[in-house]
Amino acid sequence: MSGKKHRVNILEHELVPKHEVLSPDEAKKLLEKLGIQPTQLPWISIDDPVVKAIGAKPGDIIRIIRKSPTAGESIAYRYVVVDTLQPKKKKV
Repeated sequence: MSGKKHRVNILEHELVPKHEVLSPDEAKKLLEKLGIQPTQLPWISIDDPVVKAIGAKPGDIIRIIRKSPTAGESIAYRYVVVDTLQPKKKKV
């Protein structure tokens, strides 16, 4: 077995739905349409592997597009937050 580590692109996995970071204009329009503040959206941690892979930052809004056998497509939104419930990782 070689010492090389293999990296997997999580975004290419068949079970991971498409994730997109909304532009500030798209985010503003979405929040106005829904009549809510960003923090009222479901949250997603900055430490989520997909959030890291797409380069989202705290305060961003992510659109998640899932394939659905009944609806064809299902769209959900998440607000990126710093996960304060996780214990701090110790530097080794």
